[in-house]
Amino acid sequence: MHSFLSINALLCLAFVFLWNSGYIAAAYVLPMAGPLTLLAWRYWALALILAVYLFASGRLSWPGGKRLGEAAIIGILAHGVWLGCVLYALEEGVPAGIIALVVALQPLLTGILSSRLVGEPPSARNWTGLVLGFIGVGIAVGSRTTFSGEGTLLGHLLPFGSVLAITAASLMQRKLALQRDHAELPLDQALLYQSLGTALAVTLPAILVENLAAQTNAAFFVGMSWLVVAVSLASYALMWLLIRRLDATRVASLFYLGPPTTMLMAWAAFGDRLVPTDWVGLGIVAIGVGLAQSGGPSGTASRSLSGTADEETQNRLGSH
Repeated sequence: MHSFLSINALLCLAFVFLWNSGYIAAAYVLPMAGPLTLLAWRYWALALILAVYLFASGRLSWPGGKRLGEAAIIGILAHGVWLGCVLYALEEGVPAGIIALVVALQPLLTGILSSRLVGEPPSARNWTGLVLGFIGVGIAVGSRTTFSGEGTLLGHLLPFGSVLAITAASLMQRKLALQRDHAELPLDQALLYQSLGTALAVTLPAILVENLAAQTNAAFFVGMSWLVVAVSLASYALMWLLIRRLDATRVASLFYLGPPTTMLMAWAAFGDRLVPTDWVGLGIVAIGVGLAQSGGPSGTASRSLSGTADEETQNRLGSH
């Protein structure tokens, strides 16, 4: 049991670091390509890498229409809609702090819907952690945000689309993980079909709206390489793995660590100044996430993920 918790903790730390490094990498790359073009380059590259790897290992196969469709829908929501809405909100002039505050609603929404859609209602301790986490994000981000009406109405609505999309994708993935009669795709194959679904969904709009234009210089390829390998491949693989091992609410609570982690990364990478409210917010977020992670949900679905089910998941991953 202790080793299982330790593995989960390490997976969570790795996910938080890699996921939030994407914001720093996007800051480098976004000026060189439009949001849709950036997503098209990113996910065609990832699909190609995974297809070559699976073909070379003799594991590139047709998963069946149902499983392919599930993976594609989850991919479009979790990759295309989630990222596209955030990037376009930035393009519309919405301050990053406001976007971060809206996105921080995602763990709360996941907690609310998890009971009804997955059968895993958070415990009282989990709910306390979720509320504290949101307060911590509000303190850290709110002190840096000027609510001066910057950006368009559409721009301010777009982050809510991100919240709905990543919540829906997470709950869909969790529900599939809890179905004993559902043969899940290995993570690398699932990511391939998620990437293909995302790439196909964004390419035509990228051509029509942005002419698929990009400044293909060295900085573009360096930033894109990090976004493809470290973020779209590694961090998403970790997120889906965590959702297979933990309930969706506990995984969602890790998103509270996004704004404070990004602030620390910006301090290290760009020399951004840290203010006292950053540290206060980070401390409250850490307590909130700790409470959200402790214990288990009070519902019945989580109990269906017994030790045997977890061993099956680990065996499926280990065999590939």
